[in-house]
Amino acid sequence: MADKEMGKFFDTTVNKGKECTLAVSSAVGSLVQFHQNLQNCLKAHLRKVVKNRQKFDARSPLTLVDRESPIALDIDFHKQLDAWKENSFWVDQPPEIKVSVPKGSLCNLNVNFKVGLPPDAIYNIVTDPENKRVFKNIKEVISRKVLIDEGLRQVVEVEQAAIWRFLWWSGTISVHVIVDQNRKDHTVKFQQGRSGFMKRFEGCWKVEPLFVDEHLCQPFKPRTWDNYNTCTQGKGRVGSIVSLDQLIQPSLVPPPPISWYLRGITTRTTEMLISDLIAEAARLRGAVSRAEARKKELETDDERENAPNSSYAPDDIKKRWQRRRDRRHNKRIRLPVH
Repeated sequence: MADKEMGKFFDTTVNKGKECTLAVSSAVGSLVQFHQNLQNCLKAHLRKVVKNRQKFDARSPLTLVDRESPIALDIDFHKQLDAWKENSFWVDQPPEIKVSVPKGSLCNLNVNFKVGLPPDAIYNIVTDPENKRVFKNIKEVISRKVLIDEGLRQVVEVEQAAIWRFLWWSGTISVHVIVDQNRKDHTVKFQQGRSGFMKRFEGCWKVEPLFVDEHLCQPFKPRTWDNYNTCTQGKGRVGSIVSLDQLIQPSLVPPPPISWYLRGITTRTTEMLISDLIAEAARLRGAVSRAEARKKELETDDERENAPNSSYAPDDIKKRWQRRRDRRHNKRIRLPVH
């Protein structure tokens, strides 16, 4: 009797052990299956994201490069300048300035204009720590501190003394801003650092590529600089579409007519800023074309001087020394590259 009961107890224990083993195996199998399903789901999601991104890129605005390497960007920049060396013709157009007055603010300025230089060149001018030589309304840079440096992106704290002019009035104000500048998308965002008589002072520069000689690619419409460079055989020039959006809100908005005068001062100061930028671009564009022309002239002189039947006499030593000095000066003519 006892043996039968022990046998039943043993069989029951074995069956429960088998059930437990099966349950554990089932749980492990479920976990493995869940892990595999999760991996498959993530892979499918990533493929979808990549596919959507490619579709978006195909419809997106014109882009110069998809690479983030500073070296690659620098190479493309110099290739773009080469096209301007071959053909520097460009007619500057006046900027489009729209002034609106959001509630509680002095004004919101929206400026759009085109410049005959590549986006990197314009970006270099705007972000140059020494750009007070370009912008006449900057009296001095009081302080400049780099807070974040990620290569193509920097966050900088800047304090400047700015000059304002309106009609027969003029003066200076201190401007303290935090600037977030990103070469990857050629944007320069700024906002007020320390509070003062300004409650809000913020805005954004944005520079986009303009394919000046796009007509050479017809009927094909290039979407990237690589495509544009290929279809124009390296002769296509890249200009810039520059936009500036700026909001100014004093701590206390004065009533008219004082607010009208302040709005006029702000608009006039912005016009001066844009005018200085366009003038600097024209100067650099001219420097590129003059340097290229002078380089070709010196190369021609060297070929004549070194020719077997050269007619240069010993009396021409002064001219040779002058050419050498010109050659050294020519090498020093460069566009700012950062």
